[in-house]
Amino acid sequence: MSINVVAQPVAGASGLAGKLGIRQATGADHEALSLLWRRSVEATHQFLPPAEVERLFEDVRRLYLPGVESLWVAELSESPSAGARPVGFMGCNGPQVEMLFVDPACFRCGIGAALLAHAKAAHKRLTLDVNEQNPQALTFYERQGFGIVGRSAQDGQGMPYPLLHMAWQRPENS
Repeated sequence: MSINVVAQPVAGASGLAGKLGIRQATGADHEALSLLWRRSVEATHQFLPPAEVERLFEDVRRLYLPGVESLWVAELSESPSAGARPVGFMGCNGPQVEMLFVDPACFRCGIGAALLAHAKAAHKRLTLDVNEQNPQALTFYERQGFGIVGRSAQDGQGMPYPLLHMAWQRPENS
């Protein structure tokens, strides 16, 4: 299954007003997505030491990308003759959004919102965890209708990176 939406022109995002498509990822996408993950984390997770980013990068490549039930890639085609390039991805286990990362060159261009809209269309309720030390992501999810429902002092691997647990619920009249 794949959906296509038109990327909205965003101030400061010239060159991104092409076609944005969302499709299910394959194993052939994992290398490009892991590199996109690294760029995104290096731009947003300043609280992580470089050695931790490297360790997580290997886990993303070997475990996390192949391990989610559904993995969606957002691709941008800037012209009919150019091939599509990945600009974001989202991995879910049922209604739990396990990962959502956007290429830093495409921050604030609607990529993350489009990926979340894809998940919202499939579920009445979504949950996710966000690093407390990543205020940009927290603000993004709050703008997408998620609210904080809990907190953990450590991440899922027992590391001292607090997580905020968030949930979104489709309104009853929708």
